[in-house]
Amino acid sequence: MAARRRLDPHEVRAAVTAVRGWLDDEAAAPPERTVLAAAVRLSLRTLEQIAPGHTVEVRVPPFAAVQCVAGPRHTRGTPPNVVETDPRTWLELATGRLTWSDALDEGRVTASGSRADVSHWLPLF
Repeated sequence: MAARRRLDPHEVRAAVTAVRGWLDDEAAAPPERTVLAAAVRLSLRTLEQIAPGHTVEVRVPPFAAVQCVAGPRHTRGTPPNVVETDPRTWLELATGRLTWSDALDEGRVTASGSRADVSHWLPLF
């Protein structure tokens, strides 16, 4: 499997900045699907690069999933450590607008498995 290219921090910042108005105002219209997808994918890849590994799978359907966090590698079936959330919640976590504990308490993120707590790496920006 070929290694992914390193992220361009300017590209990541531009993608996340493009959805900032929507994140700041719940009444705002959602961004275009391609704009939202770019923000989610690039922010997930940022997590993947700052917490390399294959122990936890972070899923933000319908846009992306990454494996991250050092530890035992998972190769088949459903991973034992899974984090799943929606795009808005993920981006709020990534940008520090929402804390990990609040997201869990509010049922906005599911985290299963003993290593599924990724709060150590949040916020990303």
